[in-house]
Amino acid sequence: MKRIVIAVVMAGAVAGCATMAGDTDYGKAALDMIKSDFKSKGPATVEGVLKQDEAQRLCSEYPTERPKEVAEKIEAEQLKLVKYPDGAKYLGKWQEGEKIAQNGRGMQSSDPIGGTNGGNCYACHQMTKEEISFGNIGPSLYHYGKLRGQSEEILKYTWAKIYNSQAFTACSNMPRFGHKGILNEKQIQDVMALLLDPQSPVNK
Repeated sequence: MKRIVIAVVMAGAVAGCATMAGDTDYGKAALDMIKSDFKSKGPATVEGVLKQDEAQRLCSEYPTERPKEVAEKIEAEQLKLVKYPDGAKYLGKWQEGEKIAQNGRGMQSSDPIGGTNGGNCYACHQMTKEEISFGNIGPSLYHYGKLRGQSEEILKYTWAKIYNSQAFTACSNMPRFGHKGILNEKQIQDVMALLLDPQSPVNK
């Protein structure tokens, strides 16, 4: 799938361009090449890569810096798409949340369609003092709940951030776990517990 992503980036860079001497549309040619040369396998599909929603389109249009009004538009529209849990039940089991945070599998060509995905949270965040292998693309989440508590405001914010990160940070590097169906409601509840349960190793 890395080859597909690279090709899509290249296609986007030349989209709509034509030669000085002719009418060749290199953007269309690149997209046609991707469609003919790359094949879908398992949950990793060419269509899934090529099809952009409005937020992705705007993030592609403004890949580094974007006007304030564009960022605000993305965030407002993505916040509307957040689906909160049934019965306002935000917390599951932190033990299961830790397994999800450690699991980096899912949505790759070698995975089964409909399989259970992981969150791979440690790839970007420090979370517990026991786990010493973690990334730093995102902020440290150690003592997340200990520092913030469990007010309704914090519960709703944390849920929405996991469900659709772009509701608060336009074009965030963080996956839109709920919006894109990477994690289901129960899994998000378990990750929420990992972050907020006082008994979780995150808060020790």
